[in-house]
Amino acid sequence: MKKKSLLWSVMSIAVLASMLLASCAPATTEAPPATEAPATEAPATEAPTEAATESPTEAATEAPTQPAADVPFAVMPGGALEQAINGEFTGTTVTVDGAFEGNDPDGVKFADSMKAFEEATGITVNYVGNKEFEGSIAIRVDAGDAPDIVDFPQPGLFASFVRSGDIVPVTDFISEEWLSQQYNQGWREFNTVDGIEAGVMHRYSGKSLVWYPKAAWDAAGYEIPETWEDLVALTQQIADDGDTAWCIGIESGAATGWVATDWTEDLMLRTTSLENYDAWVAGELPFDSPEVKNAIETWSEIWFNDAFVRGGRSSIVSTAFGDAPASMFEDPPQCWLHRQANFITSFFPEGAEFGVDYDFFYLPPVDEEFGRPFLVAGDLIAMFNDRPEVRALMEYFTTPESVTGWLQGGGAIAAQQTATRELYGSDLDWSVSQLVADATSFRFDGSDLMPGEVGAGAFWEQISSYVAGSTELDAAMQAIDAAWPR
Repeated sequence: MKKKSLLWSVMSIAVLASMLLASCAPATTEAPPATEAPATEAPATEAPTEAATESPTEAATEAPTQPAADVPFAVMPGGALEQAINGEFTGTTVTVDGAFEGNDPDGVKFADSMKAFEEATGITVNYVGNKEFEGSIAIRVDAGDAPDIVDFPQPGLFASFVRSGDIVPVTDFISEEWLSQQYNQGWREFNTVDGIEAGVMHRYSGKSLVWYPKAAWDAAGYEIPETWEDLVALTQQIADDGDTAWCIGIESGAATGWVATDWTEDLMLRTTSLENYDAWVAGELPFDSPEVKNAIETWSEIWFNDAFVRGGRSSIVSTAFGDAPASMFEDPPQCWLHRQANFITSFFPEGAEFGVDYDFFYLPPVDEEFGRPFLVAGDLIAMFNDRPEVRALMEYFTTPESVTGWLQGGGAIAAQQTATRELYGSDLDWSVSQLVADATSFRFDGSDLMPGEVGAGAFWEQISSYVAGSTELDAAMQAIDAAWPR
């Protein structure tokens, strides 16, 4: 999930080939150069862009050297993974922690993605993630019980461990040549903190998407909105027809509230400049500013109208984010619109078919001055314990085959530029990637880039209180500003 406990769109090589996502970048409405240095202390707020998303270089497209054993993924010559495939670490175990649980959809996809590695090396991958990850990981590390590898959905949280010296830089054991072959430079910047390339990008998703029940939608004669004004008018039309338009839920255990932060980020990109978005993420534009409050008030006009939301405003905080879209699949639909990243398809009913039972459209722009921005998020992989079998798994994470569970099951896109169309099991993520290709700018999930105590703390908590009606907007924004480390 995002973030996020998740929480967090081929967007495959096509996304990487046409944009490769951008987080905080120079303030223009065009995708920024991926080779610029990060603009803030947050890890690589500059994202992959048009300049960095051309077809892979000749070096990147050459077949990587393989070890003697026949394995279904590329292997860095002379590294720990090559040794592992030759049987040197058979019988060992590597633990991985993260923001999803082993038996939830993402947990199953992770396990599927590890099968090729385990079969090739004899190393067992033990995933121990949980929905309280954002709070528990610091406790584990402080207690000297750090997992071998951590799957971070928040670059801000990742950065704090890099700065504390708990994470082993990937450049200590993975060659520059290999990293350049596997990744677009922009992705590598996401994993770089204060000049230290500490982790690798694993998978990512596109967030600026609105899902709808296609068959019922077509039968009702509803049209895809092109502007925010059109979207609000459609929402009212559905209400006039006697239905509620939106399925919204923000409950997510300790991460409750991240859905509301996503909406805030999407509306920030649509109601103010990229300079302001970047300044906000860096802590230079306060939450209590007119720009941030305007973005929140824009989505509040939908959220706080009981005629527009399934269950009304009072249900939003108590409805689990993964359960929220279920009503969209009832017959007839009990809600018609659900804004969420492409991973949400993992929570759709079994057997629901893309292009038949559901489809998506781009969350429309509010002000044409700010173009058609796209919000994205992704997971970074970092190593805490330096052993050869752990290094081997870290090397495997640099291959697109390590994302196989998601590529086949849907819900995320491989960050590795060596991913091919054939690795994907459906057209859905490819369709998302094409939509992203039309964006005029890209930014990484803002709360994920903020310091953990803000992005994964006060922001989640205070925005949830605001939605619940227990805190006024001004007070919530001031409380978040007070949480920012000085």
